[in-house]
Amino acid sequence: MLLPKKVKHRKWQKGRSLNRKIDTRGLNLSFGSFGLQAAGSAWVNSRQIEAARKAITHFTKRGGKIWIRIFPDKPITKRPPEVTMGGGKGSVDHYVFPVKAGRVLFEIDGVSEESAKEALRRAGFKLPLKTRIITKK
Repeated sequence: MLLPKKVKHRKWQKGRSLNRKIDTRGLNLSFGSFGLQAAGSAWVNSRQIEAARKAITHFTKRGGKIWIRIFPDKPITKRPPEVTMGGGKGSVDHYVFPVKAGRVLFEIDGVSEESAKEALRRAGFKLPLKTRIITKK
């Protein structure tokens, strides 16, 4: 699973809401011919990224090349169960990447168009947001 080796601050503040915001970076295909683009916004955690990557790899039978364009580096804290309020912020539980609409999540190249589109469609089901498949023009 993906997680950062080292972070500047161990615990972060939550940040603002992602609703109704469009990303300004990572909108175009940079490496592959086909890509999976976010149509909504959500926090994508490292387990979901790994599940989507496995879905692509399994369908393409390890053919072609896959690029993961997102990396989870935002720490999410969680308090243990049955603990009362107070006592400070909880410990880091997992890491997420806050995805906004328009961000390219995965890219693929070196496989046929039908195979790439089906693999990316299957990967989209593993993610907590709506996605669309884009192609290089």
